[in-house]
Amino acid sequence: MENHKDFEKYIEFHRKNGGTGKMFKFKFLEYKEGFLKLEAQFPKETLNPGGSVQGGQMNSLLDDVTSLILIYESKGSIYPSSINLHSHHHRPLFGGKVIATAEIIKRGKNITTIKGELYDLNGKLATTLMHTVFLIKSDFDLK
Repeated sequence: MENHKDFEKYIEFHRKNGGTGKMFKFKFLEYKEGFLKLEAQFPKETLNPGGSVQGGQMNSLLDDVTSLILIYESKGSIYPSSINLHSHHHRPLFGGKVIATAEIIKRGKNITTIKGELYDLNGKLATTLMHTVFLIKSDFDLK
C-alpha cells in the first residue's frame, strides 16, 4: 500500500473539496491495511452551549475518517455513500485535538461496515461509530 506522503494527497483532496475537511484539520498518524489513525481538531464552532463537542460533530468527523480509509484503500476508485451511522457517546469532548481511528469490519462487493472511534488525548474512548456504506464507483482526480 502507499506510504504516508501518498496519504497526504487524500487528506488534501478532502480539505479542498469538503467543508468538514477544512474544519477538522486531519493529520496522518498511522495506517495498516484495514486500519487508519488520524489526529483531528474540534474548533470552537463545533461546541454546544455547554462547552462540549456537539454529538453530531463527532459523528461527522468519524463519518469522514471511516470514509477516508475506503477511498484510500481503493486509490480513489470508490466513494462510500452512507446507509447507516450508529453512534455511542461514552464521554464528552471539549474541543481541541483528538485521535480518530477507522477499522474495516466487513467489506463486501457493494456494502462495507467500518468502525470509527474517537479518543481524547489521554487515550480515553469518547465515541464509537458504526458506519455502513454503499460502495459507488468513482474516479476522483486527486491532483
